[in-house]
Amino acid sequence: MTRLLLIILTLFLNMGFTNTGDAQKTNLFRTGLDNLLDHNLDKIRGKEIALVTNQSGIDNNGIPNYQRLMAIDDVHLKTIFSPEHGLFGEVAAGEKVNYSKSLNDLPEVISLYGKIKKPSTEMLQGISCIIYDIQDVGARFYTYITTLGLVMEAAGENGIPVMVLDRPNPLGGEKIEGPILDLNYQSFVGYYPIPIRYGMTIGELAKMIVGEDWIKTIPELDVIEMTGWNRSMYFDDTGLPWINPSPNIPDLETAIIYPGMCMVEGTNISEGRGTEHPFKYIGAPWMAEEVCMDLQGMKKLKGVKFKKRKFRPRPIKGVTNSPKHDGKSCIGFEVRVKDRDQYNSVLVGVQALYTARNLVPWKIQLKQGHLNRLWGNKQLTQVLSDKLTLKELLATLDKDKTTFLQKRRPYLLYE
Repeated sequence: MTRLLLIILTLFLNMGFTNTGDAQKTNLFRTGLDNLLDHNLDKIRGKEIALVTNQSGIDNNGIPNYQRLMAIDDVHLKTIFSPEHGLFGEVAAGEKVNYSKSLNDLPEVISLYGKIKKPSTEMLQGISCIIYDIQDVGARFYTYITTLGLVMEAAGENGIPVMVLDRPNPLGGEKIEGPILDLNYQSFVGYYPIPIRYGMTIGELAKMIVGEDWIKTIPELDVIEMTGWNRSMYFDDTGLPWINPSPNIPDLETAIIYPGMCMVEGTNISEGRGTEHPFKYIGAPWMAEEVCMDLQGMKKLKGVKFKKRKFRPRPIKGVTNSPKHDGKSCIGFEVRVKDRDQYNSVLVGVQALYTARNLVPWKIQLKQGHLNRLWGNKQLTQVLSDKLTLKELLATLDKDKTTFLQKRRPYLLYE
């Protein structure tokens, strides 16, 4: 396959290339990748590079980072590491992927999702710099940031410097939501003691990982910053095209909803996987229609509207393999963000589960281990089991927000 076909595959395979900004914004904003290529190439000239990336690692013209690096004569791209969902975003959550050593015109591609989650010394043999360039969504349980930490730890163990090419947090850099992870519940979907919505760029988080000693061995870290980004900006303020960072995050609104509605994964309620509106459609065959009505009447849930929905989850190749309630008609609701500055995804997610549990308690089943890992402690499970009040839970969230805002301050790169 020619390099041109590879570019086309990367841009359109996951059906997410939608430009939501305007040309003027694009001219003002630049990612870490563009700033590396335009102003900092001396930092990687003559080096053997390992690149950690996926379909989201494109420049301002939509060209994949590996294509740009391979076109530079005195830079040798030796290895590409891919995170969950694969190099092209082509596989569903939890699905393993392996690549042939002769994958088209690319160097060796190694998946870091499956049995291997951390590069081995053998994989890093001869590497003189590791570059990380992946668009994240700004939620703690999005596994790319765990991969970042494991790659950084491996780099530290092998004396290899790490360069993080910064990209915007699609949710902005101001709002903090959810509890700080209790490390007793640390897992691949929750690796650092940060809130669910933590309001930092990937470069800022990398600095915090190093500064707080959250990995066993610390590497030399260089963050190539963005230009034209500030903390009040959502992704559509950058002028960049939206490329699905993973198969079930097809647009910015879904990304905004995701931090709270992902909690539904820890129950037997469908979170909308297997539909065209994952995390927006919530329901089950036995769901009471009153759940939507009750949520509609809650004035404390600001910036959001709920609409009654019926939907039927189905497997979607490369997106969802075995959705909950496969083929069954589900009763529920759709989440619509009306004012993203007022909308609190975590509060909406908690209230939706709490309301459903109150109306059909005999139907709700909790996957306690998974829910605890997503939430970051056992308190949400306790609320849904009548062992803790909702008021007590919300009070802990306010405390965690204050704590984290102070703790993250030394690591912020942007106003």
